[in-house]
Amino acid sequence: MATLAETLKEAMVWYTSGGFDLEAYLLSNDVKQVYSVNIVSTAYPKPQWPADVVVMARIMGDYVIIEDDRTDKPLVKRLLAAGIPREKIILAYANEPLPDLA
Repeated sequence: MATLAETLKEAMVWYTSGGFDLEAYLLSNDVKQVYSVNIVSTAYPKPQWPADVVVMARIMGDYVIIEDDRTDKPLVKRLLAAGIPREKIILAYANEPLPDLA
């Protein structure tokens, strides 16, 4: 059985396909359990877009907190499809309250 971090990272890899004049990278910090997909323009010598975050999430306790999601295929749907219960997913970018883990 996959850990929450493994499930999250697997779901986020899907966003790294890139696109026209773009490279997408999964950036991860497994110690702090923070993961993001960033895009960088490959149009040289003059990039068409600045580097940017596409989606960012972190794990806090047994919750996945989605900090940012600028996609038309929301990460929350991919996590639900992977079996993570909705009550364990916090959409911080939509102002859902963070869990009290104290």
